[in-house]
Amino acid sequence: MMTVAGLLSGCGKDPAQMSDAELGLNVQQSHGRKVYNIYCLNCHPAYSSHGNKGPGLKKLYQKQYLPSGLTATDDHVMQSIFRGRGMMPRFADQIDQQEMQDLVAYLHTL
Repeated sequence: MMTVAGLLSGCGKDPAQMSDAELGLNVQQSHGRKVYNIYCLNCHPAYSSHGNKGPGLKKLYQKQYLPSGLTATDDHVMQSIFRGRGMMPRFADQIDQQEMQDLVAYLHTL
């Protein structure tokens, strides 16, 4: 019984189920997480390398290149979100500049 409890406690909590405070998000990142959950989560799981309709975004900024092949910079991420890319729709009409800044701040935490 102790072995099973020990194994389960070592697994850790799913970050997607954790609160903003548990994740250590600041106010901007927390707002960005809300924007993400509204516009991005359906296609891009936040804490996974595997995607749904689009690629997973775990460690997005720790890679040299984005899934599109562009370098992993804020400008390229924002460009992809605002303009769309491939099967990804454009969000320029839905996300304003402040929401975009908050979203990018959150993406840096993945």
